[in-house]
Amino acid sequence: RPPLRYDGRITSSRIDSHAMDDLSFSNNSAARRYEVQRGAAVAAHADYELKDGVVVLTHTEVLPAHEGMGLASKLAKFALDDARQRGLKVTPQCEFMATYISRHPEYSALLGA
Repeated sequence: RPPLRYDGRITSSRIDSHAMDDLSFSNNSAARRYEVQRGAAVAAHADYELKDGVVVLTHTEVLPAHEGMGLASKLAKFALDDARQRGLKVTPQCEFMATYISRHPEYSALLGA
């Protein structure tokens, strides 16, 4: 199955108006990371390794200029939805991803053994 692709807008009223730029989410398989872009710039990424049908989520980072907009959570949701659609399990080695999954039990079935 092809990876998910989402183009959307931030709609939270807590975010300043310049942060309402279009966002795009993608699985950059060549770089082994999920990315969220604001305009032409990568704003956040979640690095992973793919091993035997398991996406091992190793690191999540939001670049300083893009912090405070909830991008890490949006990226986590995108990555987990992509893994689900592709029939993959996930192993969150990254503390942020592990915490996100624990707070969103709808993703607990994705956890690898």
